[in-house]
Amino acid sequence: MEKSIKRMTTNNRMLVAGLELFYQKGYYTTSIDDILTKLNLSKGAFYYHFESKEDYLLEIIKTLLVRKVYSALVEPIESHENTIDLIINCFENSLETAVHNEMDCGFILNNFIAEFNGRNAEVMKHLNEILKIWEVTLVSAVQRGKFNGHINRHADAESVAIYLMSSYIGIRTLMAETNPSARKYRYMSQLRQYFKSLQP
Repeated sequence: MEKSIKRMTTNNRMLVAGLELFYQKGYYTTSIDDILTKLNLSKGAFYYHFESKEDYLLEIIKTLLVRKVYSALVEPIESHENTIDLIINCFENSLETAVHNEMDCGFILNNFIAEFNGRNAEVMKHLNEILKIWEVTLVSAVQRGKFNGHINRHADAESVAIYLMSSYIGIRTLMAETNPSARKYRYMSQLRQYFKSLQP
């Protein structure tokens, strides 16, 4: 039991460190030596836990990245309160976290999609699954908002979801460049205006 807990702890520490490295440097420009240096591990110890660098990345995506996107962008909009308030609060909180991240490199899911699209079908399959979960959750939230009278019944839920996703990805990319606080403020002001246009 003790060995099992120790192994799980080591495994989790390795995944967190890998996610940070790949987020800051990109997967293809991060070498195994970079990973070993960050983790203070030998090659043997690394390969005891993972078969390859790609296996390591897939484990990061399937555990940490899924959890990260779910807790920030999916779970907060799953309740039955006013859909508009839920989405606005969800985006505001998520963007505020980015404002205070000194090492911000943009939206990690989008960074990975840009890096792997057309280069690795297996990785893209997992990234697209995360995107799909987010999209389906937004579509369901908008449908709920229509049913509860918070959103105009003629609004196209799929189109609203795609617009929200693409605008969020866009602002996260811009916030990594310069002046994140001001950009977040302007984006949230326009998002509120957009939702006003969707109200009955």
